[in-house]
Amino acid sequence: MRDEQITTGLPGNGVVRKLSRQEMPLLREHLLRLDPESRRDRFNGFADESFIERYAERCCADGTVIVAYIEDGLVTAAAELHPPGVEDDAMPEIAFSVERHVRRKGLGSILFKRLIAEARQKGYASLRITTGAQNDAMRALANKFGAHLTFRHGESTGSINLRKRPVIATLPMFANSADVARAMIGFNREYWKLVLRMYGLGRAA
Repeated sequence: MRDEQITTGLPGNGVVRKLSRQEMPLLREHLLRLDPESRRDRFNGFADESFIERYAERCCADGTVIVAYIEDGLVTAAAELHPPGVEDDAMPEIAFSVERHVRRKGLGSILFKRLIAEARQKGYASLRITTGAQNDAMRALANKFGAHLTFRHGESTGSINLRKRPVIATLPMFANSADVARAMIGFNREYWKLVLRMYGLGRAA
């Protein structure tokens, strides 16, 4: 897969792309900037600076793919694709982290889509995702992309079947407030027609 940059639909002037090996320190700096709650959600528990330093070094050494949102030279959101372990039933694992000031802007979905494309390119059949039971945003995002999560020992764990493409529900987009008003008027008109027919009031005399 060509390392194309995503520039549309983003919350700022940044790009979404893979990090090169030389850029991996940007991941470490991003994880260190996470506020305590976000850091706990990401690692499902306590993670001090020394732990994050070791974690980032391991990601660099084991071939982990990092798809990141980069703006002004900083990574403020990252999606990680970890290669499977040596166990027979091991699956590649994914993880996500988004700094608080860029949350609720659609970055999670953009990163998720790009990471799944990377995993399919590598020939992976399924992915594992693990998140803390209190991380509602991550669980909702995982469910949106077809993950089936189960709760056990304080965490939610599940898998995503990459052979089956999930259907992601979308809402209609309206260009402006006039479009919204017209849509609401149309809905109300059809609703009252239905009510009148139910009570026999809408029939021709």
